[in-house]
Amino acid sequence: MSSLLTEPQPPASEEQLVARLRAQDESAMTEFYDKYSSALYGVILRIVRREEEAEDVLQESLVKIWHSFHSYDPSKGRLFTWVLNVSRNLAIDKIRSRQYRVGSRSQSLEDSPAEHTPAVTTFRPEHIGLQEMTRQLNPDQQQIIDLLYFGGYTQSEAAEELNLPLGTVKTRARAAIKVLSKLIR
Repeated sequence: MSSLLTEPQPPASEEQLVARLRAQDESAMTEFYDKYSSALYGVILRIVRREEEAEDVLQESLVKIWHSFHSYDPSKGRLFTWVLNVSRNLAIDKIRSRQYRVGSRSQSLEDSPAEHTPAVTTFRPEHIGLQEMTRQLNPDQQQIIDLLYFGGYTQSEAAEELNLPLGTVKTRARAAIKVLSKLIR
């Protein structure tokens, strides 16, 4: 009966792991992931600075490593050094991408404290003529601005009050603010 039981295998040496990865052994990729993923993730996270982006880049890295493993040359460096460079380069590519730069310039409204923060009660917009400017907005936008800025509602409260999806309130508020900013200039 003892011949049917398999003893746990010791961790593979780097050379054995490399050979198995070259042979496209999927279990070797699992072992590779267990051994290196947390270190790679840490390096990627330090570069992209957002967990969701780091997870995406790690996934891209693993796919790239799997598909381009034939290009790894052990005579030029250790496996970890090579995979670290692949991951680091993908992370740098990510932060240089236009999509990343545009997304990092603006904070999403879901993450913004403005969604949950009521307006300051001492703010008197009539002193700068803002209330008169809002009359130039379309009725939907004016209604949102009235609730958010003059009524002291949060975006969530405004959505509930108007029986609208939160995204619609955010979109209308954003459009109204764009119009108002042009009028103020």
